[in-house]
Amino acid sequence: MQDYRSLTHSKYECKYHIVFVPKFRKKTLFGKIRKYLKGVFHELARQKGCEIILGHMAEDHVHMCISIPPKYAVAEIIGYLKGKSAISVARQYGGKQRNFNGENLWARGYAVSTVGFELEKVKEYIGHQEKIEMEQEEGRF
Repeated sequence: MQDYRSLTHSKYECKYHIVFVPKFRKKTLFGKIRKYLKGVFHELARQKGCEIILGHMAEDHVHMCISIPPKYAVAEIIGYLKGKSAISVARQYGGKQRNFNGENLWARGYAVSTVGFELEKVKEYIGHQEKIEMEQEEGRF
């Protein structure tokens, strides 16, 4: 029980592999926005007691291995991450300071699977996504 985390009345190990995309699969996750979102995702996860174990932002999708306490539904955390990050990006890069809901960044759906005892395989897969992207970028001009 060394990797288990604790709440007041429970011990848990709930890890999920999550993938979600920008609206219309636009290649918007690049440059400054990508670097900015990394910090935003980690801070938002921390606020809910979650931990992003590993993540990768490709140009047109986000992979994330995240530990979520059992007191939260996965959909609730994903909705929180996507909603608050969209608002934050809109404020930072869209010139909107107030009364903006960030509706133009993320598509509605997501993919999720439980990690279970296959954490190393999921980490390897996410790392492989980075490798593929780097190889593709080398061929671009």
